[in-house]
Amino acid sequence: MKFNGKAWKFGADIDTDRIIPARYLNTSDPKELAKHCMEDEDPGFASKVQAGDIIVADKNFGCGSSREHAPIAIKASGVACVIAKSFARIFYRNSFNMGLPILECDEAADSIKSGDTLEIDMDSGEIVNVTKGARFQARPIPPFMQELIQAGGLMESIRKKGGI
Repeated sequence: MKFNGKAWKFGADIDTDRIIPARYLNTSDPKELAKHCMEDEDPGFASKVQAGDIIVADKNFGCGSSREHAPIAIKASGVACVIAKSFARIFYRNSFNMGLPILECDEAADSIKSGDTLEIDMDSGEIVNVTKGARFQARPIPPFMQELIQAGGLMESIRKKGGI
């Protein structure tokens, strides 16, 4: 899988309540959640983000509550991938279960700025900052987790294998 989009840069320790505020958790409709994605970090994010754009963050992205709403909101907003130095472990797993591609790469997270154009190859883990002409190598994603993303998440993967 390959992605190409504009970077949206965020800092460290972005918790799930900053990704999708608890006041909107009365629904699990992805379209409704997308309208409020990252609202408390960047109030205009949901109206400005384009399909294929990429969130880039510092360390510990997705910390806090273990709500699945956070990766659902990000994915439904059109974000193709999230790159960070590190992810909270529950958010990491929820992202794959919901079919949201994520990559860990310290150098990319440090170098990329908001507005940079990025190209990502999930198969190789290569991240290219087209704006700066820089290349980075993310930590590899195991094949079975790449399969979850390609299927659209855990439940879709199970359905496609005839399990549901």
